[in-house]
Amino acid sequence: MAVRDTPYPDGTPCWIDLMVPDPRMAMDFYGALFGWDFADQGDAAGNYLLCSVDGRVVAGMGGSSPDREAPSVWTTYLATSDVDATAARITEAGGRLLMAPMDVMAEGRMVMASDPTGAVFGLWQAGNTVGVQLTDMPSALVWNECMTRDFEAAKEFYRRVFGYTVQDMEDEEFDYATLLVGDRIVGGVGRLPSEVPADVPPHWMSYFGVTDTDATVARAIALGGTVVSPPTDSPYGRMAAIADNQGVALSVITVAAEPEEQRAGSPF
Repeated sequence: MAVRDTPYPDGTPCWIDLMVPDPRMAMDFYGALFGWDFADQGDAAGNYLLCSVDGRVVAGMGGSSPDREAPSVWTTYLATSDVDATAARITEAGGRLLMAPMDVMAEGRMVMASDPTGAVFGLWQAGNTVGVQLTDMPSALVWNECMTRDFEAAKEFYRRVFGYTVQDMEDEEFDYATLLVGDRIVGGVGRLPSEVPADVPPHWMSYFGVTDTDATVARAIALGGTVVSPPTDSPYGRMAAIADNQGVALSVITVAAEPEEQRAGSPF
């Protein structure tokens, strides 16, 4: 378990949120799946919801506009100490800003962008809200990765924008690289497998910790979700991809038993 109450280092995934047509449906699903509590931030914040575990915030959730063209997704936000400067580097490196830098009341400053391969992500500059307060435990964020069809272009983009050290993993079955801030692995970039349907766009995927992946998948189905990729074992824990009751994809992984410091060299 990791608890955070200070700003994340630049380039570190620091926040995730979900914008969906029906937040009430999302509350029913994630409340039952992960045991989350929800706090409505009021009309001034568009009734944005903060999702928490044991009183610590683990995600955000809100309602999407009926005329919103973009699909509903879990969005990964990468930390920056200067949103405007990082936004400029995004365009210089071939990415695209989907919205101009904006203040979110006193909570922070943000941008939405896409990399040159089409994967959408956010930037977050901490104000009163530093990001998620709890990670690496059941019901909280464990891992974030960009999955794309242009592996080399994605790696170069994120290296240029955030100054990551990019380390390719040696595996003949897939192309994957870890992203390091200093000596700490903070995320990954992978090539979408050829069997993934062409209509699945490049994207950032969020992984949530669970105590039992198979039981979580079964529970998700009972709550109206579907299985995207069935449970499978990996060197980092048993994992699966599911879609919630509004069709939004996410991944779950059994949280490793060893302390976080012993897992620091692992992608999870």
